[in-house]
Amino acid sequence: MKKIAFTASIIGMAIITGCQNTASENDLFEESGNTVNVNDRNELYNEDGMKKGEKNTTSNFGYVRHEKSGLARDIDYNKVPGIDHEQLANVISDLVIQLPGIEDAATLVTDEEVLIAYEAEKNRDRFETADMVKKAAISAIPRYYHVYVSDQPGMIKQIEGYSGLDANSRDIDEIINSTIKEMLKSPQGRKLNTGENPNGEGYGETNEELDQDMKDKYQETRYK
Repeated sequence: MKKIAFTASIIGMAIITGCQNTASENDLFEESGNTVNVNDRNELYNEDGMKKGEKNTTSNFGYVRHEKSGLARDIDYNKVPGIDHEQLANVISDLVIQLPGIEDAATLVTDEEVLIAYEAEKNRDRFETADMVKKAAISAIPRYYHVYVSDQPGMIKQIEGYSGLDANSRDIDEIINSTIKEMLKSPQGRKLNTGENPNGEGYGETNEELDQDMKDKYQETRYK
């Protein structure tokens, strides 16, 4: 009888331990089920800033760890993180309008381009203003995006007309490329570096022959 009681005790402890392990394992995951050992996070950009007296979490380092095996085995790791284009456009326009001399700014974000139309004070240097606007946008976007800016009158209204379109809209590539061609008549600022033009399009890339950047149609293509 004592042997049976002892065995039952061992089994009970194993069950409890197993439950504790499962609970601890689940504690490692956010609701998505695949994020390990991270604090609860706000949105990527906190547009409202920090409330008075609130702990300044924006000064914290960011750390995320993902494990493919061992935990959450049923998670689909083939998914690709998406970008909220409207949210990104809002962030960029907000950054641009805060720049000195900028009076109006509109941003259109596609799946690979950022188009920024703006109005600046008439006494501002157009080249320097374009450079400033472009760099503000680049600070907030994924690196593969290309940025085009324009201070032409009427350009804000023009890109506003595309706000209801998407990547599946009819003739969308031709529409966007035609608009970019017009935007390139305005100053674009300085080259980002020796390997990229002012819009972030690269020279001498490994896939240059397949690359369909605007520079291939409207600018010199040799590596500078």
